[in-house]
Amino acid sequence: MSDGAAVVVRAWDDDDARATLEVFRRAVHGTARHDYTPEQLAAWAPGDMPLADWAGRRREAATVVAELAGRVVGFGDLDPAGHVGMLYVDPSAARTGVASALLEHLVAQAHRRGLAELSTHASITALPFFERHGFVVVEERRPVRRGVAMTNFAMRRQLAAPGDGARIDTADAPERTSGGQGIAR
Repeated sequence: MSDGAAVVVRAWDDDDARATLEVFRRAVHGTARHDYTPEQLAAWAPGDMPLADWAGRRREAATVVAELAGRVVGFGDLDPAGHVGMLYVDPSAARTGVASALLEHLVAQAHRRGLAELSTHASITALPFFERHGFVVVEERRPVRRGVAMTNFAMRRQLAAPGDGARIDTADAPERTSGGQGIAR
C-alpha cells in the first residue's frame, strides 16, 4: 500500500469523518475477524452508525489521522488522562508502520502534557502490537456492547521521563490496529 511513502500524522478535521468511519469498519470487520465472532464484530462496528454521531465523538476525542499518499489510512486518540481510546488502521495499510507512527504521535502528545502513563483497552487482535510497544496487561475484561460480550485487555505503559534516552520501537514490525478496543496491525 505505501510504496515507500512516508506516513503523515495530522489533526483530524470534520472532512475526515467518513474516511475514519470507513477505516474503523474495515479494521474491525477485516483485521479483527479472526479473533471475534460475526455477532461481536457487528456489535463493535455496526453498519448503521450515524456519521454525525461519529464525527462528534472524533471531534471531542481530539483525534489524529494518519495518511499515506494523501489517503486517510488510520486514526487514533488520546484523552486528557492518557487513555488511548482508539487506534485503528485500514487493513490495506497493515504492516506499513501506520499504527506505530500513530502511537509515537500519541506518546509525544502525552509527554507534552506531562503524563507519566498511557492506558488502553486492547482487543485480542491489537494485544501483540501494544505489547511490542511497552504496554503490559493489567486485566482481561469482558465488556458488553449492544448486548454482546467480547474480550479485551486493560493495558498500561509507563512513560519515560523526557531526556532519559528511552524510545519506543517503531520498526516495521507486523502491526494490528484496532483502537480503544485497539486493532493495530
